[in-house]
Amino acid sequence: MKIYADSSFLVSLYGADSNSTAAMHTMEASAGERFVTTLGELEVVNAFGLRVFRKEVSAAQARESVSDFERDLRDGILQLRELSDPIFERARLLSRQTTAKLGTRTADLLHVAAALELGVDYLYSFDQQQRKLAQTVRLKLN
Repeated sequence: MKIYADSSFLVSLYGADSNSTAAMHTMEASAGERFVTTLGELEVVNAFGLRVFRKEVSAAQARESVSDFERDLRDGILQLRELSDPIFERARLLSRQTTAKLGTRTADLLHVAAALELGVDYLYSFDQQQRKLAQTVRLKLN
């Protein structure tokens, strides 16, 4: 099985929030290749920095979360993939097809396009707008 994990899922997996328990159970119950893009990697690091800025977590807690995430990338639990030209082409096509109807954001287009281009079976996300787009293109969700 191939899985694409977006940043909303990963931030919940590596940090404490209302979706953390669901993220942990989903990861424990799934097996196979788990993909993250360089966009997702940036968003995870930035999200934990924002949590520090907003005083939701300490700098030490954020560093630990990012460190755990990066360790899983190094250990191959998560496989990092670049945002290739075909992903951008697919995102442009999705934008033309869906944005006027769904109000889709650019990052959501890129995550869903990456999932499609990587040929995944599932998209793991807690982002409701992104999930709507994924359902439109018939991706299975967590």
